[in-house]
Amino acid sequence: MAVSLRLQRIGKPHQPYYRVVAIDKRRGPHGKPIEILGSYDPGKEKAKAQIKVERVEYWLKNGAKPTETVASLIKASK
Repeated sequence: MAVSLRLQRIGKPHQPYYRVVAIDKRRGPHGKPIEILGSYDPGKEKAKAQIKVERVEYWLKNGAKPTETVASLIKASK
């Protein structure tokens, strides 16, 4: 199973809100994630991600590959 760390969009039209999830790469954009690792609200004045760093490190050690956006959010949250 190829696990990816990516953003999953939720929220209303024109009001995006994202979850940072660990998900099987073959699942679609609205598929059920393996684990929810945090959230990201780009609409806030100081947009900052709320990420469970310990769990992200666990998934990275076990071979999960983050997308470019998630990698930058992880780096900014440390």
